[in-house]
Amino acid sequence: MPTQLQRAREGTVTAAMERVAEREHRDPEFVREQVAEGEAVIPANRAHDSLDPMIIGRAFGTKVNANIGASETTSDLEAELGKLHTAVHYGADTVMDLSTGGDLDEIREANVEYSPVPVGTVPIYEAVTRVDDVADLTHELLLDVIEKQAAQGVDYMTIHAGVRMEHLPLTDGRKTGIVSRGGSILAQWIEENGMENPLYTKFEAICDIFAEHDVTFSLGDGLRPGCLADASDEAQYAELDTLGELTRTAWDHGVQVMVEGPGHVPMDEVADNVERQQAVCDGAPFYVLGPLVTDVAPGYDHITSAIGATEAARAGAAMLCYVTPKEHLGLPDAEDVRDGLAAYRIAAHAADVANGRPGARDWDDALSEARYKFDWRRQFELALDPERAREFHDQTLPGDNYKEARFCSMCGVDFCSMRIDQDAREAAEDGEGKMEAIDDETDLDDSSAAEVNRPPVGEHDGSDVPDLPKFVDPYGHEEPADD
Repeated sequence: MPTQLQRAREGTVTAAMERVAEREHRDPEFVREQVAEGEAVIPANRAHDSLDPMIIGRAFGTKVNANIGASETTSDLEAELGKLHTAVHYGADTVMDLSTGGDLDEIREANVEYSPVPVGTVPIYEAVTRVDDVADLTHELLLDVIEKQAAQGVDYMTIHAGVRMEHLPLTDGRKTGIVSRGGSILAQWIEENGMENPLYTKFEAICDIFAEHDVTFSLGDGLRPGCLADASDEAQYAELDTLGELTRTAWDHGVQVMVEGPGHVPMDEVADNVERQQAVCDGAPFYVLGPLVTDVAPGYDHITSAIGATEAARAGAAMLCYVTPKEHLGLPDAEDVRDGLAAYRIAAHAADVANGRPGARDWDDALSEARYKFDWRRQFELALDPERAREFHDQTLPGDNYKEARFCSMCGVDFCSMRIDQDAREAAEDGEGKMEAIDDETDLDDSSAAEVNRPPVGEHDGSDVPDLPKFVDPYGHEEPADD
């Protein structure tokens, strides 16, 4: 059966393209053209029955990925399904299962079964758990793991095929060496075996597996910089040149491709990194981790990275991989997932507004109008995270009567500028003043915005998703009661 890319090249608008066009408020033929040209991907494994198709490409709304996964020391199936539920609820457009511990097959299959969004993996993580030493990895084992995960319904996989033997000396002199897990594993294998990266030498065989199941490549940046000092160096760009070569090879096999980007980059270099990837990889969608624009804020790296992510998306990055407050410190829990997604949904939306995406600012306008009218319930409803907005308001003014108040606890009754402005305009209408009343209203039902730029976040067609198993607290916190 042809892949999405092959069907697009044939001139066919698939059901997935039709659904994407509906979600993006774009013409289906435009969606097909973008996929055919390799400038957008629809990660949609044929075996992922619960999937609500989405698209990743710079011509569409900026997407956000959430990384979840169990480690050797922390988490289990119930916790991972809780993270999946939280990630989807708070606006993840895709999730990556990066599990390195627990029952990997059980966790992966459950994530695919219960996820309406595309699920990605890094198959070398599982491969490493099946040998005593990294050097014992074989070409056959790697292909077997990739084939199995494709058959399980994984929609896209990070394949670190760009880490070449000749690139490794270029990392000498770095402050943090090779910080990608996949990149460091492959570097160790290359050093110990004295052979070329097996994912590079077997890349065409991987393409054949991906074409059979319609899996999308997420070409990993195994030599990405792990600190500002290592950004935009020779090793990073040598790997990028190889990723450009591999992009074209995958396209020749009818397989969709996106390319992963760096994680730590000074702010003044972010746009250059995006533009360079777009040129080297012929416009294939760029999927970036952050990037963090400063290294001094452990515990707040969802903020340091969201700043870089906004700049990257403004420059043309198509998907942002979120970072949580636990980055560099520990395994994130459900609340960390929530905070990371909030930061990255803000980054994605801000970039779409800045780039003039159709209708993107309508959401901002509608919330601003509700704020000016002191329509507190409408503000909560339109907020990126309605529960958090309501919670913060009600910490100081919890009563229902305050939902009608023309002030909040920040300024109080006497010093609320919007209340003062409204009173001044009302007085001007009654007298000889020159200000007029403000009564704007944005109709979001008529907005041309993509689904990711409309409230509420986390909306998907979940009709094919089974009910989650009954376990306690999938959000990691109590859900608030309705007003």
